[in-house]
Amino acid sequence: MKSSELETMRKSFDTVKKRSSSIKDSPSSKRLIKRVQEIKKYSIENNRELYGQCLESFNRNDIECRFAETSKDALDIIDELLSEVDAEVIAKAKSNTLGEIDLKNHLKDTGIDVVETDLGDRILQLKKTDNKPVHPTGPASHLNVGEIAGIVNDSLDVDVVPEAHEIMEAVRADVLNRLKDASVGISGANAIASEEGSCVMVHNEGNISIVSLKDLHIIVAGIDKIVPTLEDAISLVKLETIFATGSYVTSYMNVVSGPSKTADIEKKLIKNMYGAERVVVILLDNGRSDAIDECLYCIGCGNCIVHCPVYNAVGNEFGFNNYLGGRGVAMSRFIEDDEACFNSGLYMCTLCGLCTLNCPLSIPTNEILENMRKLSTEVGFYPKAHGKIRENVSKKNSPY
Repeated sequence: MKSSELETMRKSFDTVKKRSSSIKDSPSSKRLIKRVQEIKKYSIENNRELYGQCLESFNRNDIECRFAETSKDALDIIDELLSEVDAEVIAKAKSNTLGEIDLKNHLKDTGIDVVETDLGDRILQLKKTDNKPVHPTGPASHLNVGEIAGIVNDSLDVDVVPEAHEIMEAVRADVLNRLKDASVGISGANAIASEEGSCVMVHNEGNISIVSLKDLHIIVAGIDKIVPTLEDAISLVKLETIFATGSYVTSYMNVVSGPSKTADIEKKLIKNMYGAERVVVILLDNGRSDAIDECLYCIGCGNCIVHCPVYNAVGNEFGFNNYLGGRGVAMSRFIEDDEACFNSGLYMCTLCGLCTLNCPLSIPTNEILENMRKLSTEVGFYPKAHGKIRENVSKKNSPY
């Protein structure tokens, strides 16, 4: 990342710190932290049981559910669904899981127009190059208003001034125009309630409401998002909101528990009133079944990278795909392999532990990475400089 981008990112992070500092230590937030810790612990320990309950609930709610063991499996399912509706335009909501499976690059050469509906993601999409996000809820936090105005003007052939509201209006108008013919919406989910068969999504912009209005709504979520009840799911997303944005609750909280329907005419149930006629949930494993339990506690708030000295120094070079910072490095080993973990910044981490201190779930990321370093040396992955030192030490101790 450029130095100017790093500077803007750090300023944005300072804003997040100030907003959240007043409420994350409040008595209600502390009670919520304890509750979510218990929810995640139970959910991980009983994931198989909750998964089975989830399938039954989805079936009861007329939600189609598919299981994807790998990223490729998830993309194959999406390809199949898109071919059934002959999709030309897709309305896409912000999702780290869709970034994990690299959906946009997968569809790049298909002729399908994937339109990001989140403002930050849309700005990065218009930027075209070096468009990796820097924060889970603020993907374009490294770009200042002048740079964003230039990106929007060049891409949309408009002439907006470097002013946030004018930029927002220009991007919004373009997105809504492009989505006129969209028949498919695709999103992730912040949490899934197994008992009710409900997918919970939080957002401030109202864009997920647009995504779910399409004929087909595809939801891709990791199996680690499953929790027992809707009350548990709400608790989880409330805590994520507090630590991600410094607000007690977001503007919108969508709960999708089935296709759009009405029974207002003689109590006869008919589908497709305003929302999607068909809802398909793809539950993704992609290494999660083999992951260390602590890795799966993450709620995606991004508070770890906001306080990480390494991330603040180098930006999104530290992490794996859309999973940023040390937690991303840890997950890369299970999503891909040892080499991916090494290349994602395994040896960038200083093991200072600030990520754990600032994590609402107290995930011991530094300890996880330290153990992974030990494993990496056993399979021959370590920085070249370390290898040189090892060689010099070996020579020094040699009797020859």
